[in-house]
Amino acid sequence: MSAVKMTARVKRQEQLADDIYSLVLEASEIAKQAKAGQFVSLYSKNGANLLPRPISLCEIDREKGTIRLVYRVVGKGTREFAALTAGKVVDMIGPLGNGFTLKDKRAILIGGGIGIPPMLELAKELNCEKNIVLGFRDETFLIEDLETEGEVYIASEDGKCGVKGNVLDAIKEYDIRGDIIYACGPTPMLRAIKEYAFKNHMEAQLSLEEKMACGIGACLACVCQSTEVDGHSHVCNKRVCKDGPVFDAQEVEL
Repeated sequence: MSAVKMTARVKRQEQLADDIYSLVLEASEIAKQAKAGQFVSLYSKNGANLLPRPISLCEIDREKGTIRLVYRVVGKGTREFAALTAGKVVDMIGPLGNGFTLKDKRAILIGGGIGIPPMLELAKELNCEKNIVLGFRDETFLIEDLETEGEVYIASEDGKCGVKGNVLDAIKEYDIRGDIIYACGPTPMLRAIKEYAFKNHMEAQLSLEEKMACGIGACLACVCQSTEVDGHSHVCNKRVCKDGPVFDAQEVEL
């Protein structure tokens, strides 16, 4: 099914941490076809902000026709969205991109920073043994939501919550084992996870974070380096918004 451009109504919004917001939107046409790992793009009402802002799907409620977005305020566009209250509307398009491929294997779900929200819907959709590893810089969020879906382990830079260090430090500290890794977060984290998975003979699916322009694969502004020649661009590139954001770890060079 193709992406839908629509006007969504805000059901509720709350602040989870400094500059971290949870936004629930009534968007049944998107909810009924979306899956874990995909994203939507929200449009600003300010004409000076021409490009939509891509935000990953945190939760999908197909019965209620709602989607939940958990995002960080980083600029004018997202600050505008943070001011939305129940009953307000926002224009959007989605679902966009390719999501995670669900497999019936022991899974390790790894989220770092704002890469944590996609792990919630993924955890809900996976029907397998799963451990969830979260990496925070300082303030935490979504821990209680994720604890309902699997065993949660935490790493933080300051050590105030969980293991002091990164997500791989937590995996080693708690001797977490699995057959496949699903991960979303900053590129340095994903690079380390790819290497870890290779050394331990594990599958890995990585959701890349990248600045996007069109969000539909037309502008080639969000390409990443791929291991094989891409059929669209005819070079070793993949479009994160269209071919991803989720890739098999063997597909991309980080």
